[in-house]
Amino acid sequence: MNITEMTYKISFIIGLVFFLIGQIILSKGNDFVYAQEPIDFAHWFLLVGVVLLIPQVVSFPKKIFSLIGIPLTLIGITCIIGMCVLDFIWWSFPNEAMRNEFTNHISQVPSIWKPFMSIGPSSKIFNLGLLILSFNYFQNNKIGIVIILIANLILWHIIPLPFRLIFGYAITLIGFCLIFVRSVNESTLQQRTEVKNKQILP
Repeated sequence: MNITEMTYKISFIIGLVFFLIGQIILSKGNDFVYAQEPIDFAHWFLLVGVVLLIPQVVSFPKKIFSLIGIPLTLIGITCIIGMCVLDFIWWSFPNEAMRNEFTNHISQVPSIWKPFMSIGPSSKIFNLGLLILSFNYFQNNKIGIVIILIANLILWHIIPLPFRLIFGYAITLIGFCLIFVRSVNESTLQQRTEVKNKQILP
């Protein structure tokens, strides 16, 4: 595994950590989020988090799962970015009346509301894309994939848990950590084997 591939994987894990931090802040409620100063930390963590995922998302193995998972994940990331931009605007308003007025306005615009406030916050497309991408490692890391599948069942309300977004993304983070650690170890072992074989050959 070269430095670029390692950098992408580290960036991906950091992105999931940032996304999880954003969800933890959001769990404290709207009043807490709107009172943040000097910036809306919650949605900045979400925004930076999903952007850090992109290099690895587009670099997953060129298999059938990537042909489906990459577009779904990128669509999900786009919806989350749009959601964050709208939430920055809500955060910028000094009172609830102005937020309600803005909400009433954009809720009448389906091209904004549906992708960024219906799809974005639910993250279903985003999570499905990540799950499908994890299938690329089915042969070598079934445990990591099962963990990510459980995370998705939590995020999709199929397994009911309090603070489902926190638990769901924390478990997703664990799943991908296991997958990438195993992937790095196998790549390192393969490289060492190739070096030894070259040394043996006359």
